[in-house]
Amino acid sequence: MSRNNEGNIKKHNDKLHKSQEKAKQAEVSRKEKLKQIAKQFNEQKKSELDD
Repeated sequence: MSRNNEGNIKKHNDKLHKSQEKAKQAEVSRKEKLKQIAKQFNEQKKSELDD
């Protein structure tokens, strides 16, 4: 029995694509969190300057 049969290749590709998608989602969520933190920081600095 070959290890490179269609079923094993499909399982491997599905697992690979799932992990790639998970990494992509993590990167997007990190960027969103960073945007929120930067926005809060800028608002705090602005309010401090207005005082």
